[in-house]
Amino acid sequence: MGGIWKKRIREEKKEQRSAHFSNFLRSIRTWHLILVLIPLLFMSATFLRFDNVKMQDLKTAVLEADRAGEDDEGKLPDGEEKRSQEEITADIAEKVKELKAFTESHTVLNFLDKNGNTELVFGTGPFYLEHQYNRLAYAALQKAQELASQISDDNPNGNIYAVANEVCRPQAIRKGWRWNSAQYIACMTGEIAKYPVTDYITEQISASIPPTALFRYDFVSPVWSPTLSGLFVLLSALLIIIIIIRIVSWIFLRVALLFLK
Repeated sequence: MGGIWKKRIREEKKEQRSAHFSNFLRSIRTWHLILVLIPLLFMSATFLRFDNVKMQDLKTAVLEADRAGEDDEGKLPDGEEKRSQEEITADIAEKVKELKAFTESHTVLNFLDKNGNTELVFGTGPFYLEHQYNRLAYAALQKAQELASQISDDNPNGNIYAVANEVCRPQAIRKGWRWNSAQYIACMTGEIAKYPVTDYITEQISASIPPTALFRYDFVSPVWSPTLSGLFVLLSALLIIIIIIRIVSWIFLRVALLFLK
């Protein structure tokens, strides 16, 4: 008997707690939920902004590492020792890895300007390692110069690299091109390609320069992630759904009462 009585008491207390919880939910007005939603939306926007700023900082670090190998002419920050192409590439790869890991583990909202239109994307958006590409392309041209000097005796046009340089060098000086800039490289490869007898040289240049697609990155972030921003976004979304359900239910009941009168 004692066990049955205790069980009945526990069931009654459980029913009372359930009733209290139901009364509590009914006592909450829709405008109460809206007041709670406002700070949740603010916190969601704040943490999403933090994630975007962090992504932009990591992306900037990648682009600076890409430029550093060219702007400091291969020197380390202290200006004492020169950096090899392998060291520059490793530094860029490490920063790209950090950017990729952060972007793919956080919800990153990013606004991009495309042809005058602003688009919302999840992730970094496309960016390019232009300087890294130019360095490798310039190195390929240097190899082509050595190759051209070796076969110039058998070439009726002479040293094709020197001929191309005579055309492109004045343009580079006049227009302010760097010797490893995209404009100078395009001019040189274009001039070299004009001579059919140098197919071997152009083939060597093409083989030495990786496709431009390898220097293009576009990391995509998840629509939702288990982070602080993701938590507040989830809570805000659930609260919005509850508010919509309440409003729709209220409208439905009002309409139903009109038909019952």
